Amino acid sequence: MALDNIRLEVMNTVEKSVQGFIDKYLIPVEEIWQPTDLLPNLQSEEGFEVVHQIREEAKELGYDFWVVLVADMVTEEALPTYESWLMDMEGVEQHGAKGGESNSWAKWVRHWTGEENRHGDTLNKYLYLSGRVDMKEIEKTTQHLINDGFDIGTGRDPYRNFIYTSFQELATNISHKRVGQLAKQKGNKMLGKMCNIIAGDEMRHYMAYREFVKTIFEHDPSEMMLAYVDMMKKKIVMPAQFIRESGQGIADAFENFSNAAQRLGVYTTYDYIDILKKLNDYWEIDKMRTLNDDAEKARDYLMALPDRMTRIADRISIPQDSHKFKWVEPNGII
Repeated sequence: MALDNIRLEVMNTVEKSVQGFIDKYLIPVEEIWQPTDLLPNLQSEEGFEVVHQIREEAKELGYDFWVVLVADMVTEEALPTYESWLMDMEGVEQHGAKGGESNSWAKWVRHWTGEENRHGDTLNKYLYLSGRVDMKEIEKTTQHLINDGFDIGTGRDPYRNFIYTSFQELATNISHKRVGQLAKQKGNKMLGKMCNIIAGDEMRHYMAYREFVKTIFEHDPSEMMLAYVDMMKKKIVMPAQFIRESGQGIADAFENFSNAAQRLGVYTTYDYIDILKKLNDYWEIDKMRTLNDDAEKARDYLMALPDRMTRIADRISIPQDSHKFKWVEPNGII
């Protein structure tokens, strides 16, 4: 049987369990929080007092902090790209036969997108109210990121896509959680709460995607292992890898944003390594005994990779000078 056909068969088999994953890891619309639960209620007179409080508290947060918060928000706002990418995976049927219902994989992608969409909405409104950033420049960056598309090296392969999402959901959990901790340390409880709640969503999504991979390992261990090693050799890069400011080329802003995140300790190379260790442990790749020769070599490579990456990370120095972004220019900002 052709490789693509085997993958499709596995996806069809696992699809029978997807509704259970939706029930376990996603929350119905009527029960989950919404951005307005965390933001000032501008229908009340007290709402404008809360806006004033936001603007005062925002003055305590440093330059790199705003760069990272902006880039995190823009990453969340580029969801149309991520949804269309995942909808194109092998095994995801947006429409059934003769225009019937889509399959459970398509339902998962749509419901996951619905939850993720609230994150960008929340942070966007907070940034607008804070008065500390140039929203028009940020809006241009968001539109560029959507226009420029998305290529994470997975193609239409669900195995590679689920490795990527497992890794990336935990990375965003870490980033949002750390940003929230920094905000809280500076006395900004509202932003701290926002980021912490968003991080909680990302953790649920991470737990679901790692479960997808674990289930596929049970059905097709060798091919799943080869997909895993391929993604780690390519390196998992944030969805905002193509981020840019107005007037720049594709991806020109990513390195400077990444450096700011490393300086703050929001997301570092060591976090990347720790995520790899966690996934190796959860999927118990060291205990797999039904692999073909190539997959065994891949497994051995993945087991040794964290130590190898740590040795490299120990030698890397992060630039300490902040790049001046158009997003956080002082003109017109309090």
